[in-house]
Amino acid sequence: MRSLAMRRTLWEPRKFKTCRRWLTQAADACVVANDADITPKMPPYEYTPPSYTGPAADEILKKRREFLSPSMFHLYKKPVNIVHGKMQYLFDENGRRYVDAFGGIATVCCGHCHPDVVKAVIDQTKSLQHSTILYLNHAIADFAEALASKLPGDLKVVFFTNSGTEANELAMMMARLYAGCHDIISLRNAYHGNAAGTMGATAQCNWKFNVVQSGVHHAVNPDPYRGLLGADGEKYAKDVQDLIQFGTSGHVAGFISEAIQGVGGIVELAPGYLPAVYHSIRKAGGICIADEVQSGFARTGSHFWGFESHDVVPDIVTMAKGIGNGVPLGAVVTTPKVAEVLTRRSYFNTFGGNPVCTAAGLAVLRVIDRENLQENAHVVGSYLKDRLNSLKAKHEIIGDVRGRGLMLGVELVTDRQLKTPANIEILQVMDQMKDMGVLIGKGGFHGNVFRITPPLCFSRDDADFVVDVMDLAMTKL
Repeated sequence: MRSLAMRRTLWEPRKFKTCRRWLTQAADACVVANDADITPKMPPYEYTPPSYTGPAADEILKKRREFLSPSMFHLYKKPVNIVHGKMQYLFDENGRRYVDAFGGIATVCCGHCHPDVVKAVIDQTKSLQHSTILYLNHAIADFAEALASKLPGDLKVVFFTNSGTEANELAMMMARLYAGCHDIISLRNAYHGNAAGTMGATAQCNWKFNVVQSGVHHAVNPDPYRGLLGADGEKYAKDVQDLIQFGTSGHVAGFISEAIQGVGGIVELAPGYLPAVYHSIRKAGGICIADEVQSGFARTGSHFWGFESHDVVPDIVTMAKGIGNGVPLGAVVTTPKVAEVLTRRSYFNTFGGNPVCTAAGLAVLRVIDRENLQENAHVVGSYLKDRLNSLKAKHEIIGDVRGRGLMLGVELVTDRQLKTPANIEILQVMDQMKDMGVLIGKGGFHGNVFRITPPLCFSRDDADFVVDVMDLAMTKL
């Protein structure tokens, strides 16, 4: 048996180490607690929203549950009642201000209620709200001309729609008519709309809705982070070649893809992928469709359109959301040769290209140019991405930071090696960020990716605030 002195000698160092470890952990906990008491301050903004006298959030939520579709969902455990917007900020029923780090991708490009866009809508509404395309009106022609000037090559014939879904439906129909073939190739994890045809091409949602469309083939997603082939785009492109050779008759109508997958989690396509795929599709007689609904209109900063960063020129470009800064508007732009196919059919759109919406669209283009919003997206977006990468070095829960300009994604994982999706933790962080004044989006196949897509007038101070709030929320985890 060991003597008492020996036992004391053996025990005391362990006791000292245990105490030291406990003291260190206690000190760390105090630092976290002190940090948690210091909520980041929102950038100053000299603006007071008008008083709100409408129904409260609980009353609205009750009506939604009773009268609106059960398929509708909302963010946060306690939904926010947003009643007013001004540029990159939103205000709730109590007048509290939030930094909008997400709404830009949904609708707003220039900023909420931009005065120039509002004025264009009001002035046109006072003059003429709607007219059939069988009559002449300068609003639709002026906007079509301005929009075509933003596109490369022979992309200059514009068809206006009311949404991105309609635009992509029309684009796929035109590809099928032009090629005389039914087969369309799209990507897994893509999102192209919520009508029957576009949902068939939306592989990301097929497991939810099971909308199967004949003639639609889904290629392996060229995801540099989660893809099995890493960041080698040409290797992923071979799957498209195989689909053409073995999945079709060797002839395809077209290929549709986003340059950066939005709903799919801000996934950039692997370098070299689109040039290789476009070559294969055109060799098989097909049309190349670029879905720019989310990545278009200067959002990526380095280019006006997302596809431009891949050094390709598509045959058809579709767009919506930011095109009207909140006004329901979409468009398909193609070449005269492809556009001619619709003369063989009777195609029209009752509200597509109406004077009010096209007046808003033209105002948006002018604001982007006059206020240098593309440059701002590049400068502020690059700064924000650098700060997010610094945050990644601090928090193990961040598995990947990606995207371009003001279209950025932060993927959360519980294990960086296994890339296990942190789809529960992201909800906790989102709620805490909302409580501190930041509204942010969520996406990805596993629902574990922050989508940061603010209005293009976003500032460096706004970027700092968003990152500081995210940092604090993750620290609290």
